[in-house]
Amino acid sequence: MSPRAAWRLESLGFSQVYDYVAGKADWGSSGLPLEGTRGSETRVGAYLRRDVPTCRLDERLSDVRPRVRAAGWDTCFVVNDEQIVLGWLGRTALAQDGDARVEQAMSAGPSTVRPSFELDRAVERMRRQSLSTLPVTTSEGRLLGLLERDTAEQAQHELNRNVARTLSEGSQP
Repeated sequence: MSPRAAWRLESLGFSQVYDYVAGKADWGSSGLPLEGTRGSETRVGAYLRRDVPTCRLDERLSDVRPRVRAAGWDTCFVVNDEQIVLGWLGRTALAQDGDARVEQAMSAGPSTVRPSFELDRAVERMRRQSLSTLPVTTSEGRLLGLLERDTAEQAQHELNRNVARTLSEGSQP
C-alpha cells in the first residue's frame, strides 16, 4: 500500500496500518497469497512439496544418506539454521562412499525460483532444461519446498481446462 493510502486509512480510524515498502512483488516472493486473474493458484507456491529433506554443512554423508533414503528421496538441500539454501546433494553426491562432510560433497548455489513465479513459465523452463524438480525459495533464499514437474504439468493442464471452460461458458448466448 502506498504511504498516502496508509495515512488515509489512519484518518478513517484504522489503528494497525502499515506502509509495506517492499511492495507486491516481495509479498508474492515470500509465498504470501496473491489475488486476481493471476492469483496464487497460477503460481508455483501453490504446488510445492514441503517435506524436502535438508542437512547442514557440518554433517557427514554417512549420517545424511540413510535419513534421505528412508524419507524416499534421492537428493537433499543443504541449509543453515535459518533454512537458507547453501547447496544441494544430488544422487551422485549421496552415492559416494566414505564419510565426507556435506560441505565437501555438495553442489553450491542451486538455481531456484520464487513462489510467485508463474506456473506456466516454470513448466516451460523445466521442459526446456529437462528438470524433474525446481527448488523454491523466498527472496532471502529461505527454502520453501520443491516443485515437481509432474505436479506442475498436471496443475497447468487443469488451469488451462478451467480457462477454456470459462471462456466457452462466457461465449454461450
